[in-house]
Amino acid sequence: MEKYRSFDEIQFALKKGTSDCRSIVNYYLQNIQTKAHLNAFVEVYAQSAMEQAAEVDQKLASGSAGKLAGMVIGIKDVLTHEGHPATAGSKILNGYVSQYTATAVQRLIDEDAIVIGRLNCDEFGMGSSNEHSIYGKVFQELDPTRVPGGSSGGSAVAVQANLCTVSLGSDTGGSIRQPAAFTGVVGMKPTYSRVSRWGLIAYASSFDTIGVFSTTIKDNARVLEVMAGYDEKDSTSSKKPVTPFSKLDFAKGPVKIAVLKEALYAPALQAEIKRNTLEVIEKLKNEGHAVQEVDFPLLNYVLPTYYILTTAEASANLARFDGVKYGYRAPHAQNLVQLYKNSRSEGFGEEVKRRIMLGTFVLSASYYDAYFTKAQKVRRIIKELTEKLLTDFDYLLLPTTPTTAFKFGEHGDDPVSMYLEDLFTVQASVSGVPALSIPNGKDDSGMPIGLQVIANSFKEAELYAFSQYLSTLTLN
Repeated sequence: MEKYRSFDEIQFALKKGTSDCRSIVNYYLQNIQTKAHLNAFVEVYAQSAMEQAAEVDQKLASGSAGKLAGMVIGIKDVLTHEGHPATAGSKILNGYVSQYTATAVQRLIDEDAIVIGRLNCDEFGMGSSNEHSIYGKVFQELDPTRVPGGSSGGSAVAVQANLCTVSLGSDTGGSIRQPAAFTGVVGMKPTYSRVSRWGLIAYASSFDTIGVFSTTIKDNARVLEVMAGYDEKDSTSSKKPVTPFSKLDFAKGPVKIAVLKEALYAPALQAEIKRNTLEVIEKLKNEGHAVQEVDFPLLNYVLPTYYILTTAEASANLARFDGVKYGYRAPHAQNLVQLYKNSRSEGFGEEVKRRIMLGTFVLSASYYDAYFTKAQKVRRIIKELTEKLLTDFDYLLLPTTPTTAFKFGEHGDDPVSMYLEDLFTVQASVSGVPALSIPNGKDDSGMPIGLQVIANSFKEAELYAFSQYLSTLTLN
């Protein structure tokens, strides 16, 4: 069976007649079975995927197929798909079967993309290592002793290991970009509100975004331009028009790029990541682009601001999971209060309970102004300073992560050290701007390095085009 690494290759095979959608789905199903030890998928939709493929083959034969015909996608286990379970990697949603399909997923299906299954993730999207899932760890294909990143670790590994053409993830503070960097694939977090959140199980509603993993920037852009756009079911979705992201039209004229000093010279930055980032910066300068190191003194405040606000929102959002309406219900409860307490204590994992308690604390009457209100004010300042930088410059450039993929259990006893893995990704999340991680070589142990590009809000088309050009300068 031919190995497909991009949608262009699939389209070529379909047009040439050397393959059909059923054969392509079967190819991925065989890969999933062969690489089941990676634990990327928590459910494979073998039958429904083959049925979808047969329908798309008929559409191709009649000339009525959508623009994504033949593309096989996996979806993170925080996105709903009618008739299938959606558990967010948590025991608390055990037994829940979705009655509807997320808007982002439905739009891809409407263009004849084929959904092959749901992917493992940290519980409710809370984690940077994919060690916090009721389904167990997800393993890197390159080195099974190292984490794939989180929370969208299953989505990243599915693309890394060629188990689907593209995958969907969610990014609240780096949950697409960080695992993309760790696994050596492309990961995009669009502008907040660019993609409807209808059907996304909420973690922190003012941060959550649905994004894409892929092996190529073009495939990533193709998927996002189909998902993006206003949705009447999501009042926070933007009505701004969606331009053709996948044209990748970069004129190669000089652009202005800001490099954050606080990131490039951070004491925690791994030496090989700094080396590779500096090499790309030098190449950009040689190409005639204006690259300037700038100060962003608020970088040290971004992470605490993010964790105060997201834990507060998580505390509110996760209150709906009480063991009464759906999902896990604790046995042997003697009364309603005991049912609530036992169901939530037994249904949520340790990391989720930690964040719920932190969020409840910062929302409590005695500390609301001291923490939550102050963090909201700091968020506004961070957003305004980031937007000012992106007015003065076309793009911000910085490493995606301070280190490459670390070993399982390395940060198990120190949650703060785990949270620091999000140091360079949370700025775009707090500010709501789009950010893309692309591969930039490997460290001395052979583990992938990510390079992050940030653009101003709703500049996805420009971000994709520049990143496509930038990928010609990065290290292989």
